[in-house]
Amino acid sequence: MTQRPDIRFVPLSTPLAGSVVLTVGQDVEFGGIGRRLDTQSGGSLRRAAAEAGFKGKARACVEVLAPQGLEVGRVTLAGVGKAESLEPLDWMRIGGSIWGQIANRPGESASLVLDTPQGTASAAARLAEGVLLRAYQFTKYKSRRKQEDGGDGSGGKGPGTLLVHCEDPSAAEAAFAERAAVVDGVYLARDLVNEPANVLGPVEFAARLAALEVPGLEVEVLDMAQLQGLKMGALLAVGQGSVRESRVVVMQWNGAKGRAKSKPPVCFVGKGVVFDTGGISMKPAAGMEDMKGDMGGAACVSGLMLALARRKANVNVVGLVGLVENMPSGSATRPGDIVTSMSGQTIEVLNTDAEGRLVLADVLWYAQERFKPRAIVDLATLTGAIMVALGKEHAGLFCNTDKLARDLEDAGIATGERVWRMPLLPAYDKLIDSKNADMKNIGGRFGGAITAAQFLQRFIREATTPWAHLDVAGTAFDSSRDEINQSWGSGWGVRLLDQLVTSHYE
Repeated sequence: MTQRPDIRFVPLSTPLAGSVVLTVGQDVEFGGIGRRLDTQSGGSLRRAAAEAGFKGKARACVEVLAPQGLEVGRVTLAGVGKAESLEPLDWMRIGGSIWGQIANRPGESASLVLDTPQGTASAAARLAEGVLLRAYQFTKYKSRRKQEDGGDGSGGKGPGTLLVHCEDPSAAEAAFAERAAVVDGVYLARDLVNEPANVLGPVEFAARLAALEVPGLEVEVLDMAQLQGLKMGALLAVGQGSVRESRVVVMQWNGAKGRAKSKPPVCFVGKGVVFDTGGISMKPAAGMEDMKGDMGGAACVSGLMLALARRKANVNVVGLVGLVENMPSGSATRPGDIVTSMSGQTIEVLNTDAEGRLVLADVLWYAQERFKPRAIVDLATLTGAIMVALGKEHAGLFCNTDKLARDLEDAGIATGERVWRMPLLPAYDKLIDSKNADMKNIGGRFGGAITAAQFLQRFIREATTPWAHLDVAGTAFDSSRDEINQSWGSGWGVRLLDQLVTSHYE
């Protein structure tokens, strides 16, 4: 969907091309190239910075047009603050800010000069990652944009090539290769969430995953006959009101080497309700169009699996997504119906709009029964209640082990995709006990995100299996925009879970 800039890493001595972006440290600390350009311009760069009140703070920018004495038409001073204290996420945000400044400039190329003493290969790679994340656009259905940009709908008139001038281009290129793989995963997740539901049903979603051409990534699609044979009664109950068939997709990446080959896989499970009307318990009309994003958990798992395979992660991982459409019809599940899950546990469906937990119940059980994972994480746009509690800045984290919870919290801080741990307690569990079945699918007005997690915990086969549930209702779509995401579908969670895998399972 997005025409990405072609990013190339070149030596600092490479001639500057097109418009120029110079990284500038705190208190307008120029590097060698910056000092040279400022001298050639008769000090106009420093004067422009002073007039604009530019102090070199991180993510601040000032643009100098037609600086005297220089052949380039524009020089943008991009603040990095105290570069020695910057974390990888800081460099990414600076990269995103820079692309925001130059994205609408016509021209074939631009030069981004990493001119600060702390401009390492890793910093260059992270800057480039931030540029790509910010560059994403979903303009597939913009017919006017297609006419303007030549017919491909990619959008954007920014530089087609971005030269990143840095001290060690080879090392930067190597570091960037892994980061580009993660960007591929984020782009896939964003594309899936942004697609309208009339284009992306369960069958079409599954077909897109089956078509992923990545050596070593095995994709298996379970159709209706197989789901019925597995007795996934909870998942099938959600989709039975739709004319579109349900699917479950299993993605396996067996990249572990050496002793790690024999370790059980890590499993990631995603809720994929491609459109959620609420079923018979119909949602209000206002805002229902956003329910095309109710498959944000499945999109994240899909993007993660692509990223791990593209960067050839040294780990065995399985990603599973349950794909359904929740529609009202004469065949839809009714409030008060009792369904039998794959686990054999019965569920009284009191509200058909509490459907995501039914999908996850069967896919979680299947994942554990088939793969015996060493840890399992599920993601779902599950409850509005989590947004009441946390807004759109954090995903809700529910976890049965302190270590996995801490690992996810640390990964959230490192990537900016933050999570906040919520309680799991037997007292809440009692709220989903049913008089007519083993459990009911809602727990009353209060603590809705918690009772949803308590429901899912009943489908974790062994209490000793580390399990985490991430409620991403506030973060997967229409979330807070920032320097590295301007998209309605955020792709939230791909970078978080990639960091989790990198730090604790590879």
